[in-house]
Amino acid sequence: KALAEALETNNTLTGLYLNGNSIGDDGAKALAKALDTLTFLSLYTNNVGDDGAKALAEAMKTNNT
Repeated sequence: KALAEALETNNTLTGLYLNGNSIGDDGAKALAKALDTLTFLSLYTNNVGDDGAKALAEAMKTNNT
């Protein structure tokens, strides 16, 4: 959650590797709220399930970068 909160005020970071951090659905949902400037996000082996994936997919629909 702390990372997602920091990303909400980010306007320069364009890519993020979070491989192997076990963020799960809750972490993915928090990240989804802060994806405005990202053009690359890697979440390999993070235990993101259907709910987290749906939140990320919805957020990507409104990402204009």
